[in-house]
Amino acid sequence: MGHHHGHHHGHHHHGDASSKRIGLAFWLNFFFTIIEFIGGVLTNSTAIIADAVHDLGDSLSLGLSWILHKLGAKQATTGFTYGYKRFSLLGALINAIVLLAGSTWVLFEAIPRLTDPVMPDTEGMIYLAILGVVVNGFAAFKLAAGETLNERVLNWHLLEDVLGWVAVLIGAIVMTFVDWPIIDPLLSIAFTAFIVINVVRNLIETLKLFSQANPNPQLYKEVQDAIRAVEQVADIHHMHLWSLDGESHVLTAHVELKDDFNDSEHYFAVKEAINQAVAEFDIFHTTIELEFKSEACRLD
Repeated sequence: MGHHHGHHHGHHHHGDASSKRIGLAFWLNFFFTIIEFIGGVLTNSTAIIADAVHDLGDSLSLGLSWILHKLGAKQATTGFTYGYKRFSLLGALINAIVLLAGSTWVLFEAIPRLTDPVMPDTEGMIYLAILGVVVNGFAAFKLAAGETLNERVLNWHLLEDVLGWVAVLIGAIVMTFVDWPIIDPLLSIAFTAFIVINVVRNLIETLKLFSQANPNPQLYKEVQDAIRAVEQVADIHHMHLWSLDGESHVLTAHVELKDDFNDSEHYFAVKEAINQAVAEFDIFHTTIELEFKSEACRLD
């Protein structure tokens, strides 16, 4: 059995800084989401309520990322032998369900208003929108310093929020001068459609990973070719590639050798060549079983 573990060593202080940034962005977003829901009700604006649902989703993403950031640093246990990376998929699933429920509610509120639009309190909307641009802009600025993939993704979320608030601000200014109350439900439907498209896409991806689908067919083929290219390798079968969280992949494979050899030196050389071939792909965990030419595969 050949084992190769690709462990990524993060610097401890770097992880702490990252965790602090995500934590700060979470609290900012969370408190602001509460202000938004209240503000949306007080200004009678479905656009602000739709944006509040979007922000609630981001708060959940940030909160889960923050918790998982801490969990991810923990070592694997006998209960969770691969560690805790899989939890982020669970988080993504919960987040998707909450956002879909929120979006449905916003559409129920907004669609009837298309036929009978109500003029919202535009002055209140303008103040809230300015606050929204500032709070989300500040959180995005803080996360922009981060280097982890998680922070980059969350930063995009926050930049989307800033753009959403700019749209609310423009809409509110237009409604202040022109009697077009329909702008409000139109904005909320546009935001909601945007959320739903993203959520559905992420949900499909998440469910595929839960089903242990091959996360990267291209990578699968490349690894297979790399192992086959090793001189002593005859063929490869029972090769499985799946992912813990979309980033940390797990690979297992049976590799048939062209010969039987008695000396361990020869055996180790082949094993080392295979490990080297696989190492360049930076796979989180690989397990490779070598089979001699005269040996039958125990799984067949």
